[in-house]
Amino acid sequence: MRIIEASEVTRIVAELFKKANYYPEPEVKEALLCAAEREGGERCRAALCRLAENIDLAAEVGVPVCQDTGMAVVFADVGCEVHVSGDTLENAVNAGVRKGYTEGYMRLSVVSDPLYDRKNTNDNTPAILHIRTVPGDKLTITCAPKGFGSENMSAVKMLNPSATEDDVISFVTETVKKAGSNPCPPIFVGVGIGGDFEYSAILAKRALTRPIGDSHPDARYAALEKKLLCAVNAIGIGAAGFGGDVTALAVKCEYYPTHIAGLPLAVNINCHAVRHASATL
Repeated sequence: MRIIEASEVTRIVAELFKKANYYPEPEVKEALLCAAEREGGERCRAALCRLAENIDLAAEVGVPVCQDTGMAVVFADVGCEVHVSGDTLENAVNAGVRKGYTEGYMRLSVVSDPLYDRKNTNDNTPAILHIRTVPGDKLTITCAPKGFGSENMSAVKMLNPSATEDDVISFVTETVKKAGSNPCPPIFVGVGIGGDFEYSAILAKRALTRPIGDSHPDARYAALEKKLLCAVNAIGIGAAGFGGDVTALAVKCEYYPTHIAGLPLAVNINCHAVRHASATL
């Protein structure tokens, strides 16, 4: 059994959220510039270039790349031979969110009660924590701050088991079309297929943490990702909603076995500032 101190988890979570909000992965800027090269519309091309410049300016000035520094979403892959000592993993993660957001002067956007008492918690806790047990003696933490301009545009639908690939493509494109310019396009689209109602949404969100340039290891789903990206870009919303060739920079799919009586489908939309950072202890 390998012991990991809760204080180390807290330290890592704090650093990862600061990193994700201040310094998006280089692939994000590269994707924006590549999109600008293939964009035919002048206004959309200019918008894509400005978004890429914004990433550099944020790093230069020392401010988050977006004012909405997100709700704290954490994926923790916990090795079965790992024991977190000194506190629970959940408490350690929330302490890291509290530390990272306050020390990093990032916007605190979480309210304590969603309906009746919408008072700010003043430290961006609690986090949304997804724990998965994996083999080994390592703990991998992925922190993904999620802004709600795009989160609000997401959707879940329980399809019939007879649904086809075309039905999946139709619902994804319908969701993006309804979103319009609200999620700050160009967007990244996470698609979760299978599981049940709530797990399809987790799959969709986890899909957004994959590297921008990769493809699904299953050839069928890799092909579906390409079809979905073409279908979404054919809508013509374009960067900043100006109407253009590039509405999405990538579409990522994840799937899971499901019940014989259904086909859950979730679409999680993310703005152009797809932010996540990972570390392994």
